[in-house]
Amino acid sequence: MEHDFLYDAAEGVATITFNRPDVLNALTFEIYAQFRDLMEALRYDDQVKVVILTGAGRAFCSGGDVYDIIGELLEQDVKGHLDFTRMTGATVFNMRNLDKPIIAALNGTTAGAGAVIALASDLRIASEQASFRFLFTNVGLTGADMGAAYLLPRIVGMGRATEILLFGDKITAAEAERIGLVNKVVPHDQLLPAAQEWAARLAGGPTTAISMTKRLLNNEWNMDLVSALESEAQAQALMLMGEDHRIFFEAFKEKQRPKFTGR
Repeated sequence: MEHDFLYDAAEGVATITFNRPDVLNALTFEIYAQFRDLMEALRYDDQVKVVILTGAGRAFCSGGDVYDIIGELLEQDVKGHLDFTRMTGATVFNMRNLDKPIIAALNGTTAGAGAVIALASDLRIASEQASFRFLFTNVGLTGADMGAAYLLPRIVGMGRATEILLFGDKITAAEAERIGLVNKVVPHDQLLPAAQEWAARLAGGPTTAISMTKRLLNNEWNMDLVSALESEAQAQALMLMGEDHRIFFEAFKEKQRPKFTGR
């Protein structure tokens, strides 16, 4: 499959690098579609256990390309606009529906759609040079785009999310860490090694249990407590019968490190 971004897979980890550094890795229609479809395809690739997203140059992703997307959309009718916005929504849906952890390694400017792609990831590690901007309202659009109004309050709280989406102000890496928008900030030259370390830990772990954890985190967002407890009871009963749990028990008895199989 041909992509307009870099793709590499090794030792259970797929690394996707947005690769238009001259325009801060701005997205085109084609890149959106390719990325959306790759997130779906990775559901069925048993060789990939974890995904890392990052960008080339000084940006992670600056959002939609002003000329290739915005300029083009201004010439289209309602159906064309709706086809596009539904495609961007499908991109986020496929990320959340992928039952494998996604780590966003944020190397620089993370704005617009790029900021939402970071939100839709499961873990976010930021370079000290990174920054966020949810700038939709600054360009005359709703801040509720691609699921931002759904995802952001669940990460930073409703009050903070409202401020971020209404004003569209720049958020530094340090501020992003303080409000919980990123998991941690590291020196710029340690960004990919830090992401790769986390990815290796996850890829070498009990991957079925990790996938089930992501699935339940997604599913329980809109459940009441009784439904959540029953959902977790059923899921844990399955995991208790899994091979990885038995491997843990045998390794514990032998005082050895468990070697999980993902089953």
